[in-house]
Amino acid sequence: MSTPAGAGWAQLRQQARSLETQTETLFHTYSQFSTPSTISPTPTDDEKKTEAQLEDILERVRAPTSPPPPQLLTTISPNQREALTSRLSLLLASSSDLTASALKQNNLSRHREILLDHRRELARLRAAIAAARDRANLLTTVRSDISAYRSANPEAAEADYMLDERRRIDNSHSIADSVLSQAYAVNENFGVQRETLASINRRIVGAASQVPGINGLMARIGAKKRRDGIILGSFIALCFLVLFYWG
Repeated sequence: MSTPAGAGWAQLRQQARSLETQTETLFHTYSQFSTPSTISPTPTDDEKKTEAQLEDILERVRAPTSPPPPQLLTTISPNQREALTSRLSLLLASSSDLTASALKQNNLSRHREILLDHRRELARLRAAIAAARDRANLLTTVRSDISAYRSANPEAAEADYMLDERRRIDNSHSIADSVLSQAYAVNENFGVQRETLASINRRIVGAASQVPGINGLMARIGAKKRRDGIILGSFIALCFLVLFYWG
């Protein structure tokens, strides 16, 4: 049969794990407010609500001076993880089971580490959302200033438009010149390769003409190839005639 202290420890640990899971879910929701494409110039109601929930869960409170009675454990605020870890610490200090105390000490240390990690994560997300909102507001302000300037100075706006068009045309010309330069380089390489192959062919022909009897040997080889071709063609034609006759 479990003691009141053991039941209180299990109940508090269950609340602590539940709050840790709830914090992770709120972090996921809170991190989505830093998306540059959807961030608003000012915090939305949903963002304020999520941040307030995180602050409530991760709120620092003064540790109690004495362990609570078992019948009051259910009245502990579920929003204060610092209070839960403090009460777990007090229950651990009042425990007389050394074997169980070692395991409980490890569990308590883990809850404290997770709490510190979550507080650091909340600070990081706040900074990320603030930086994203500053960038978005800066871009919006710059666009607004440019639009206002162009509205107040239509001639300057037209001049800027013409300059932009001129830059785009110059960029197009630069790209075309680059493509043409590459084409000329490739064509020049083809010409060099053609001259190289022609030179090799001339050298081979010149070397062959200097060897006695090489021309006659090449002529006989060519005649043999032609004769073999005639014989093979005749044999194929004869096979077709036989198949046609018997078919």
